[in-house]
Amino acid sequence: MILYPAIDLKDGQCVRLLQGEMERATVFNDDPAAQARAFVDAGCRWLHLVDLNGAFAGRPVNASAVESILAEIDVPAQLGGGIRDMKTIETWLEKGLARVILGTVAVEDPDLVREAARAFPGRIAVGIDARGGRVATRGWAEETHLTVSDLATKFEDAGVAAIVYTDIERDGVMGGPNVTATATLARSVDVPVIASGGVSSMDDLVRLRDTGVIAGAISGRALYDGKLNLQEAVAALG
Repeated sequence: MILYPAIDLKDGQCVRLLQGEMERATVFNDDPAAQARAFVDAGCRWLHLVDLNGAFAGRPVNASAVESILAEIDVPAQLGGGIRDMKTIETWLEKGLARVILGTVAVEDPDLVREAARAFPGRIAVGIDARGGRVATRGWAEETHLTVSDLATKFEDAGVAAIVYTDIERDGVMGGPNVTATATLARSVDVPVIASGGVSSMDDLVRLRDTGVIAGAISGRALYDGKLNLQEAVAALG
């Protein structure tokens, strides 16, 4: 199982939100490239980036911060937030991202996800963010009637590289991930599932890993707060 350190970008800074609320942001670093380098130096194999402003605006907002990170690192990175058309997908992949994550557009224009997955094999992921089991879009500000499984199964034959599943109610509260729901999703589809939201300790990572079906886990606040040691975690996960 791969551990993805998270760098969430708001106004050019590394922040963490509490349950996805932009007004409840804590700034952890005002130099995203330096933060990325610190994670790489600690041994991470991937980075998870989010353009929070972009998720609300529907277009890239923290592009300069993302570009500074890409110039600094030598490990693959995935990015979500504000990526809602083919041109933006193409631009980011050309800039050096290994993978883009499509969330809102997966609900609003699923054909675009399929088209992108065909055009860029292995480089398109679907982001499924849910509150109370229902999918939320547009920076988690709008809730839909879709269930997680409804959306996930739509893309099972689309050739997407992964599904990033975020339990919004667990995000940023350090209360542990929703292991049961994530494992249930992973068992229901053939697409690799990455867990996000609430991953805050080695015990959390071990519980996710020991399901035997979860491909990765994203952690942010716990790494910044020092409750999770990245170097030890990477070594333990192998």
